[in-house]
Amino acid sequence: MQATRQQSAAPGALTAFARFVVCGGGVGIAAGFGVAALASWMPWALANALVTVVSTLLATELHARFTFGAGGRATWRQHGQSAGSAAVAYGVTCVAMFALQRSVEAPGAVLEQAVCLSASALAGVARFAVLRLVVFARNRAEAATTGRPVHAAEGRALTPAGAAGFCRAA
Repeated sequence: MQATRQQSAAPGALTAFARFVVCGGGVGIAAGFGVAALASWMPWALANALVTVVSTLLATELHARFTFGAGGRATWRQHGQSAGSAAVAYGVTCVAMFALQRSVEAPGAVLEQAVCLSASALAGVARFAVLRLVVFARNRAEAATTGRPVHAAEGRALTPAGAAGFCRAA
């Protein structure tokens, strides 16, 4: 039983990557529909910003619980690091599209899609590596040291203000 719990706490790289694609892709598709739905009620930029925040929070929770087997909810640190890696990935796709616009006078839709999807795929692989090796690595290292999975609540270091300092509703 202990070995089974420990294995589920730290899936192999290929299993984790498949889960990353399914979770992230599923959230991404749902986010696309969410932006479209909200944009009929509010400005597109606001709808996109709201959906981006919510989808990043949701994806981070899914990655903590399912993709990387962290054993529980994501910590505030993990949410912050995940959001940072998402922002960097967004920047990579923006730079790729900017470079395309500067290097090709009138790129067609197929070339734009190819560049955008390629940049997104490369950024996604890099983001997976960052999440696996940095953001969710601490819980796996603690689980290996103690011989049991570490649940996010156990590994969480609260600020002096406590959890209520992050969210007044808490």
